[in-house]
Amino acid sequence: MPRRLRPNHSVPFLMVVVALMTCGAGCDSLRLAPSEQQKQNAWLHNRTAAVAAETARAEQSSRELQALTQLSELQSRAFTSYCGLPQEYPPAETTEQILGESNWQLASAATTESAQRPDPWQVADSVLEFGIGLGALLGGVFGTRAVRFLRDARAKSEALKEIVEGNELFKKQQPSQAKAFKTAQQNQSPHTRQLVAALRGA
Repeated sequence: MPRRLRPNHSVPFLMVVVALMTCGAGCDSLRLAPSEQQKQNAWLHNRTAAVAAETARAEQSSRELQALTQLSELQSRAFTSYCGLPQEYPPAETTEQILGESNWQLASAATTESAQRPDPWQVADSVLEFGIGLGALLGGVFGTRAVRFLRDARAKSEALKEIVEGNELFKKQQPSQAKAFKTAQQNQSPHTRQLVAALRGA
């Protein structure tokens, strides 16, 4: 008679730990997928570096400048590979096209987009939602327990979010009380402070 596999009760716990670690560590290490603008900018950077290298060679610039522009062109290939190719290519056949106003605007917009990070609350909620779906898919006693456990964790996460957002709203509306509020929070452990700071987007 084949042995039955015992359910691993640590799976839902691990999912919650991953969600909380993501929030606790902040979302600095997480990045949004490259947008079309970022892909266009990466490709344009490669074209800019390639044209600069060709120009330096054609104008018989110093060896150092030629080497720098060649290295820049090589390095820019990594950005294009990382971001992926865009669906539409900006005009970049000539130096005049590359230096066009639309490409300057594209570079500025891509820089702004690159600084954006995922909302830690949404990341945690997505991880918990995935866990709930997985638990429901597994079914049985283990699946039911996992779903119950993860729903409870999500409710607690939502409550924590409301507390943090309420505290931030209080400090904005009552700036004269901000110092007293911070004093009242001094007994928090360093780990709790770090977690709350990450969750409020500090």
